[in-house]
Amino acid sequence: MKKNIAIIMGGYSSEYKISLKSGNVVYNYLNKEKFNLYRIHIFKNKWVYVDDADNETPIDRNDFSIPKDGNSITFDCVFNAIHGSPGEDGLMQAYFELLGIKHTTCNFYQAALTFNKRDLLSVLKPYGIKAAPSYYLNLGDTINEIEIIDKVKLPCFVKANKSGSSYGITKVYKSSELKGAIETAYKEDDEIIIEGFLKGTEVSVGVLKLKGITTVLPITEIVTENDFFDYEAKYEGKSQEITPARINPIQLKNVTIAAKKIYDVLKMTGFSRSEFIFIGDEPFLLEMNTTPGLTTASILPQQAKEAGIELSMLFEHAITEALS
Repeated sequence: MKKNIAIIMGGYSSEYKISLKSGNVVYNYLNKEKFNLYRIHIFKNKWVYVDDADNETPIDRNDFSIPKDGNSITFDCVFNAIHGSPGEDGLMQAYFELLGIKHTTCNFYQAALTFNKRDLLSVLKPYGIKAAPSYYLNLGDTINEIEIIDKVKLPCFVKANKSGSSYGITKVYKSSELKGAIETAYKEDDEIIIEGFLKGTEVSVGVLKLKGITTVLPITEIVTENDFFDYEAKYEGKSQEITPARINPIQLKNVTIAAKKIYDVLKMTGFSRSEFIFIGDEPFLLEMNTTPGLTTASILPQQAKEAGIELSMLFEHAITEALS
């Protein structure tokens, strides 16, 4: 008997358009002879099932079902393709856990932790995971520019702490630019992380469970035309993504060990994609994504392809792992 799979997409953040693309790729590539697939749009003002004719049916949030002909359609598994809140920050994961519905991403605690850049880096530090020097601000805090620059040096990055796709991020070269950059970041989040600039090769590392084994995919090198890997570089063609990365064997070994260690230490499940910068042969962690982009041009699917895993199988593996 075919399993009912809900593919959730959209979300409450600036990333909803990318999420809709990811969700539709999952819908188009999953084997419809094996699964009954349902596209579910999750927005602040509505949760709806969208059929192939774009008709919308509201979701019953009491049990996450679709009312139909006096009955209801329920789901064996949810494929989570929401980037940002509420799909990447633990809210949907906690909801599904309460309802006892399996899903393809990590548990709610891991999602919340990894979505919070500064908490993630703090938790991983005792395990020997290196990161850039950083300074934290909450909305309303006094901004001591001298103290900030003394800690992180210039240039530095000012980032929204809980945001994806490089929203709310500015590279700051002069102290006079710091205040404006902080205001930009506060438009995305009420918490800010200010990090020292690390000059080196940037790589992206995809990790997933395959048949219960933590597997590191071929690594991607990020070469951006812009000043850093910002939204335009990520999504509008202003970067080169080279898989496999042009790194030496020691770098490859070190970043593979680090990425696997992070995944296992945090007891992760599902997909993850972590970004690192090499200083010499040592990888420094920037961030971790637990619902990475899944379009045909996205990094994780590129890495899977390099590993000989077609998109249909990549997505099917995620469902198989969730149901196991």
